[in-house]
Amino acid sequence: MIQTEDSRVTTLHSSLLPPESDPSMSSHGDPASSYEIVIRPRSGWLSIDWKELVDFRELLWFLIWRDISARYKQTILGGSWAVIQPLLMMIIFTLIFSRIANFPSQGFPYPVFVFAGLIPWTLFSQGFAQAALSLVSQQQLLTKVYFPRIFVPTAAAAVFVVDLLVSLGIYAVVLMFYRVVPSWTVIFIPLLVALTFIATMSVGLTLSALTVFYRDFRHVIPFLSQILLYLTFVIYPGSMIRQPLRWILSLNPMFGIVMAFRSAILGLEWEFTCLAISTAAALGFFLFGVFYFRRTERLFADFA
Repeated sequence: MIQTEDSRVTTLHSSLLPPESDPSMSSHGDPASSYEIVIRPRSGWLSIDWKELVDFRELLWFLIWRDISARYKQTILGGSWAVIQPLLMMIIFTLIFSRIANFPSQGFPYPVFVFAGLIPWTLFSQGFAQAALSLVSQQQLLTKVYFPRIFVPTAAAAVFVVDLLVSLGIYAVVLMFYRVVPSWTVIFIPLLVALTFIATMSVGLTLSALTVFYRDFRHVIPFLSQILLYLTFVIYPGSMIRQPLRWILSLNPMFGIVMAFRSAILGLEWEFTCLAISTAAALGFFLFGVFYFRRTERLFADFA
């Protein structure tokens, strides 16, 4: 017999447990009349079961592979889109902002300059947008079986890490075409990629949870991506702005990350203060996103 009360106390009688596993066995071998397990909900924001996430890690890899396989399924060009998209954006930005608007590019050919910023920006913009809509688009999965729901937006965003790796290969060809030798600081690119993914999830986790309850956020995401594009200074250098305002803009995590990408690859002067502020903002937003996601996770099945 199982009883569930409002206080979330579950009583399991010994008839439901194997005799050898009952710790309340008396010295004469007679089982106790009942064995009680008290289950209480965790309170507060820090309700993250890290052991559970590790135990389900194989499911995360499966979801990532599923999304990678399904992304270009039934398309004519298939995986070629991962090459075409960054090249088209580079060409369009070069024609508009270099040839027409005549924006500075810190002494480098504009395609070399803008592509260095597009590499992390593409992961961020596409990753957080897909993560934000992942729970709503896979609502049937949320209502049928239990698993860590945080894996759904994480897998949706992780797909674009593959596109980033492809973009790095394309950028290597662009650098060779313009005969630009990367700086030795390019070794820090893996750390910057990890920081970019953290920034992506910091926005994606919060928006994915909010979108489940308020579907209006589906319409906010495209505008947010466009606004952040200009506030991140992907198409023009951050050096155009004076120092105090630059620090304020660094509260946008991608502002310092994009500048750091250019510094690491092209050998430009590092803006360590901006990078430190953007890193702190990314980590802060990420922690908030994780805790808010876990706090509201129990209600997803009811609203999805």
